[in-house]
Amino acid sequence: MSGRVTGIWRHPIKSHGREALERVTLSAGQTLPWDRVWAIAHENSDADGSQWLPCAHFSRVSKAPQLMAVTATLDEATETITLRHPARPDLTFSPDRDQLAFLDWVRPLMPEDRAQSARIVRARQRGMTDSDFASVTLCNMSSHRAVEQKLGQTLSIQRWRGNIWMDGLAPWAEFDWLGHEVQIGSTIFKIRERTDRCAATTTNPDTGQRDADTLNVLQSWGHQDFSVRAEVVRTGEIALGDTVRLL
Repeated sequence: MSGRVTGIWRHPIKSHGREALERVTLSAGQTLPWDRVWAIAHENSDADGSQWLPCAHFSRVSKAPQLMAVTATLDEATETITLRHPARPDLTFSPDRDQLAFLDWVRPLMPEDRAQSARIVRARQRGMTDSDFASVTLCNMSSHRAVEQKLGQTLSIQRWRGNIWMDGLAPWAEFDWLGHEVQIGSTIFKIRERTDRCAATTTNPDTGQRDADTLNVLQSWGHQDFSVRAEVVRTGEIALGDTVRLL
């Protein structure tokens, strides 16, 4: 079994934009660098970034669909981010210093009947992924195409908000990897769990509108999962075109 890396993505602010990469160096026991380093605590949350907390503590696409249309560009040297959205002017800011500028920018994108975004928190231990361990999400293009075919609709891969995209594998082959190790480039992962999905995936990443019943399509296979969450067990580098190999 082997495939190839076709995409590498990070999400500097949880649920608020994505950014494509050509290569990345991963460290054992850590999330993908700069992935979900920041998260937006809502007004009913006591999150301060000191520890991992589940997604219910944060503003997220499943509750605020317009957030799906955000894209992000991170300047690592200055730790500033430029956010873009079709209904908002571009915003370049420091998540650690310019919270009010961000909150003003994002407010029109938030539904009035949901808890409002209150503050930006910086994860001090590791990225605020949706798992209780430091995970990297591995996504299979063949599985994505299977969803498209059954739905009868072309879908952006950004609906799944994954980190590493692979092609050349059988549909759903990734689910057979649970408990096994996979080498991608020079990095080795242990596959820990399948990724259960929520209403965020029903939302169009270009428009921020819910327009595809992805969850019902997944249920036709007897589950609501797409992709797998993996733990980095050997530090290494991954680049576009690298081989994916089950060990």
